[in-house]
Amino acid sequence: MIHGIKIRKYILLIVIITIISIAFFFPYSVHIQDALTLQPDPEFGIKISPWRIVFEPILGLLLFFNRSLYALDELLILLYWILGFYLSYVTLRYLISKNITSNKKYIINQIINLPLVVGIWFSFYVLIIFIPLPNNTIINNSEGSVLVSTHSHSEFSHDGLISQKGLWEWHNRNNFDAFFITDHSNHAKTYELAEKQRLNKFPQNPIIMTGEEYSGTNHMSLLGIKNYFVTKGLSDAEVIDTTHFYNGVVLVNHWFSDKHNSLEYYKNLDVDGYEIENVGKELYYDRSLYERIKAFCITNNLIMVGGLDFHGYGRSCATWNAFKIPNWGNLNYNEKEDVIIKILRDREQEKVKVLMYKDRSYYSEENLAFSPIKLVFNYFRTLNIYQVLSWIVWLLIFSLVRERVKGKMDKIIVLAGIAGSVFLLLLGTKYNSNIAAIKGYSEIYEEYSALLFKIGFAFIIYAMILLYFRFLRIIK
Repeated sequence: MIHGIKIRKYILLIVIITIISIAFFFPYSVHIQDALTLQPDPEFGIKISPWRIVFEPILGLLLFFNRSLYALDELLILLYWILGFYLSYVTLRYLISKNITSNKKYIINQIINLPLVVGIWFSFYVLIIFIPLPNNTIINNSEGSVLVSTHSHSEFSHDGLISQKGLWEWHNRNNFDAFFITDHSNHAKTYELAEKQRLNKFPQNPIIMTGEEYSGTNHMSLLGIKNYFVTKGLSDAEVIDTTHFYNGVVLVNHWFSDKHNSLEYYKNLDVDGYEIENVGKELYYDRSLYERIKAFCITNNLIMVGGLDFHGYGRSCATWNAFKIPNWGNLNYNEKEDVIIKILRDREQEKVKVLMYKDRSYYSEENLAFSPIKLVFNYFRTLNIYQVLSWIVWLLIFSLVRERVKGKMDKIIVLAGIAGSVFLLLLGTKYNSNIAAIKGYSEIYEEYSALLFKIGFAFIIYAMILLYFRFLRIIK
């Protein structure tokens, strides 16, 4: 018993020394990078949420995984690693134990726990992807630059999970001065909201500008729309001409290859520019694709922007467009809107910086099998002294708690499973309550709430059955 306690203390000490060593001997400074020069931009800094520092071992890791370059793939790989560690631990414990009867009960319990482990991971997966955590935000120390997003979606898109007012609040929290709502095949609802803001029915910072994402041969953002028109059934050329007729701007979103149409095809249709990065799916474009689009835009005098592509879920804010507008604070609503559109329409790249949140080096998606190990290592490289102290405190707390709950892990897993299932059911209930508000625009709330209810109910029934038996000591 005493020998086991000493081993655990040594392990705890090794873990603490490892974290300190990685943070201070292999540091990686989190910073804002200019996506066009690939250099840190000293005019913009990073603000770390106090809540994140206090709960660093939980929030910090969740946010770092959220900002993975290939988040969906890497979170799935993480599940495989969790299952691998879990099964390895169970097997090792089985092999070193000499009590055959106890071994059989132990193995049975772990097999029973396996669905709970997967369910708990799924709850964390949903938490990381669908719940906006207190992420690090940008600090604008520049003179005369304003932060603008050219690509975002509300619940009036078929794939949006946030109200338009909620989208305004989210952009406000992330220090934007202005943003376009580019719902798919619809700009009427955005125009209504922008008019309310124009009439001071709610604060004018950040300002909301009307846009639409047109799904033609490639998705395109139609920005600065001040006249209502229907894009459904129109060709690429007709949509681009109509947008320009109403003094709007057309940007090609997340262009990935010549599979449908080439870069030259859209240039010949007179688009105004391209997204040089789009963080909606993968944090960075493949570097060869990035170089190709960049060179093409420079050669043909096309504007380059960063596409946030936020839908109310997914990656934490990771890109901003900094527009050089020195007299921003003295402009009225209409003047602010007009100057942003003018810079895009006149393709004044010297007045637009594309900024990216940078907390790790670029890597390709070819060899992701070991990404969880690399991610954890790279995460500890980004910690400052306060975050390291948070880890040490929580590790000491965990060590003390572990001694008190020793032999009760099966019950703790059940309680964690119940907590995870309740979270899924509450989120499903929230989505279900929003169905009526967007009827006729989207069915996404119905689809997601139904999925969350099915998984949540199956999960909680299984966990409650185990809770009943284990707390009555029928299964030990």
